[in-house]
Amino acid sequence: MLFEHKPVLLAEVIELLNPQPGELFVDATVGGGGHSIAILPRLYPGGRLLGLDRDAEAIAAAQKRLVHFGESVELVQANFKDILLILKERNISGVDGLLLDLGVSSYQLDNPRRGFSYQTDAPLDMRMNQQQQMTAEDIVNSWSEEKLASIIWQYGEERWASRIASFIVEARKKRVIKTTSELVDIIKKAIPAGARRVGSHPAKRTFQALRIALNGELDALRTVLEQVEFILTPGGRIGVISFHSLEDRIVKESFRTLSGKCTCPPGLPVCVCGSKRVLDLITRKPVKPKETELEVNPRARSAKLRVAQRVLKDKEGE
Repeated sequence: MLFEHKPVLLAEVIELLNPQPGELFVDATVGGGGHSIAILPRLYPGGRLLGLDRDAEAIAAAQKRLVHFGESVELVQANFKDILLILKERNISGVDGLLLDLGVSSYQLDNPRRGFSYQTDAPLDMRMNQQQQMTAEDIVNSWSEEKLASIIWQYGEERWASRIASFIVEARKKRVIKTTSELVDIIKKAIPAGARRVGSHPAKRTFQALRIALNGELDALRTVLEQVEFILTPGGRIGVISFHSLEDRIVKESFRTLSGKCTCPPGLPVCVCGSKRVLDLITRKPVKPKETELEVNPRARSAKLRVAQRVLKDKEGE
C-alpha cells in the first residue's frame, strides 16, 4: 500500500507561508511529502527543507518522493515537539518557515494494520510512531473507567463519554478488546439508538479521543507553540492546519496570546499578565478549503489554516 496523503490547502499554504530562495523551512509533519514537494522549488537557490515525522513509513515515502532534491532536503523521524533539540543538534538558530499539518494521513486511515479507522476491522493500534510500546488496545483494556470517561469527554467532546467508558469496562471483564470492530460495537451499544441516528458515525469522537491520548497530540502542539519565539527567525512564518475544534482552539488562543493580546481577567485595574508581541497574525480568521478542493478531497472539509509571522524586531529588543 502506497503512503498517500493529499496535501490540504496547498495553494493557500504556499501563498501565505511564502517560501523564498535561500530560506530554511521545516515541514514538521512531512507525511508523504505533499507540501514539501511544492515548497522546495521555491527555496532555490540556496534554500533547504527539514522534514519531520514520527511515522517511519511516512519518512520512507517522503524520501522516495523528494529524492531528486538531493542535499536540499533532510528527513528525520521525530516528534515535532522536539524541534528545538533537532535544530540545536544541527547548529540551526532559527528557521524562516514552519508548517504543521495536524491531520492523520489517508494512508494511516486506510491501512488496516494501523487501526486508526472505525470503518475497517483492524487491530486496536493507532500509534503514529510504531516504535512506541503503548497501543490503543492497552488504553482500552487497562485504563480506569474514570480515566477513559475523562479522555473521551475531553479529547472527543463526546456527550456519552461516561456511558461509553462504563460499557468498555463491562465488556473487557468478559474478554480483551482487541479490534476496532469490537470497540465500535461496544460504543454503538452505549449510545442510545436515537442519538446514533443523527450526526456523524457514533464511534468517531471516541476514536479521535483515543488517538489523541495515545499519541500525546495536543501536548505536542502546545509545546511547539510555546517555543515558537525561539524556533522562528525575525520575519519567519508559521502555518498550522488543524482538523478539529480542540486543535484549532489551541492554535487560535496561542496565536492571540503571542500577538500581545492581554490575557488578564476582565476588571483588573492594571495589566499583570506581562504579555508581549512575538507574532503578527497573517490570518485573522482560519482559511478553509475551497469547494473545488473538497470535490477531489472530501476529507479536507474540516481543515483550518492559521498563519502568523514572527515580529521583525530582534528578540532582545522586544
